[in-house]
Amino acid sequence: MNILVIGSGGRENAFAWKLKQSPKTTQLFIAPGNAGTTDFGINAPIDPTDFKELKKFCIETNIELIIVGPEQPLVEGIVDFFKNDNALNDIMIVGPNKAGAQLEGSKVFAKKFMEKYDIPTAKSFHVDATTIKEGVAFLKSMNAPYVLKADGLAAGKGVLIIDSFEEAEKELNEMLDGKFGEASTKVVIEEFLSGIEVSVFVLTDGKNYKILPEAKDYKRISDGDKGLNTGGMGAVSPVPFANSKFMQKVEEYIIKPTLTGLIQESIDYKGFIFLGLINVDGEPFVIEYNARMGDPETECVFPRIKTDFVDLMTACATTTLDSIELEIDERTAVTVVLVSDGYPESYSKGKIIEGLNAVSDCILFHAGTSIDIESEKIKTSGGRVLAVTALGETIEIARKKAYENVKKITFEGVNFRNDIGMDLIALNK
Repeated sequence: MNILVIGSGGRENAFAWKLKQSPKTTQLFIAPGNAGTTDFGINAPIDPTDFKELKKFCIETNIELIIVGPEQPLVEGIVDFFKNDNALNDIMIVGPNKAGAQLEGSKVFAKKFMEKYDIPTAKSFHVDATTIKEGVAFLKSMNAPYVLKADGLAAGKGVLIIDSFEEAEKELNEMLDGKFGEASTKVVIEEFLSGIEVSVFVLTDGKNYKILPEAKDYKRISDGDKGLNTGGMGAVSPVPFANSKFMQKVEEYIIKPTLTGLIQESIDYKGFIFLGLINVDGEPFVIEYNARMGDPETECVFPRIKTDFVDLMTACATTTLDSIELEIDERTAVTVVLVSDGYPESYSKGKIIEGLNAVSDCILFHAGTSIDIESEKIKTSGGRVLAVTALGETIEIARKKAYENVKKITFEGVNFRNDIGMDLIALNK
């Protein structure tokens, strides 16, 4: 089978790594890919939102299955584009249509959806330029800290958690005034929930579903969950507090109502649903939906999936997920992300990476990397550069292996957190 993965990050590197293991994969292409994906397939230098170029490429290479990694092409309607084109509609594609991608593409849509289908989430109020007074009144009725969320996609920067009312009011006005462009023409003001976060992933064919391994990711740049929010500095799977009792609640109160709601809204959703949850005294609440797999959680979760990934993706695209048995490795996976100096703010690129061949007993996933034309060496090309994943019988063992390998990799300005998984180890004691 000829397969195309769309995207260029660590998540897509993990997809390619997993697809390459299947005997059913004939040719594998990644558009546009990165330096690491070349180990598993052929990179195609196409923008993920250039649907016309993707169409041309798929026809030329006889693509039979497409897996869409990032959110932007999903929100812009790539699935609808393929399904509505007679030359493309026989290609299997994993990803929700434009209507389904609104779960991530519009915070307002997602909150209204949760309220309609009685899915546990934080209290909220939706504000636009005409309802600022009501929004400020809602802020006043709440206790600090205050949560403000841009309605649309804002490259992971559209969520603010603010400690003072005055600052929250100021930020609300700035957001509505275009701080995040079109993404913040509407803003969700949300109650702050205190607890421990966990990411739960569901694969659905629109009728059946499989719950993939959960993970805990680490968003802040510095040890001890301090500093700026990032796209993710590491992850651990499984999560000790997400036991059978907790996960049963997640399935009954969140997953089933979500899928029922999608069906009732006549949304044909074939793909991943990322549930960003918070555990509040043993009760799960939804912080956010994403319409795709998380990153870096994918690099942590996928090494634990033993089932043939092509079989999983084909079953998802053809509404036959109920025929697949999902096999999971019981071991713990720990992922540590190496980032460029200055990330998540401004950072330099083009730094040569050394030590990649020295790693052992771990899996190396590339995110922001490219190949230097002159030296043919691998160099940095993004903020999050590499993810190192190790498996072990315990968090401690997996963590030790991951960090042993992280320290073998060097590039100018390399930065990483030293405490991935330490909070979960402390919880277990």
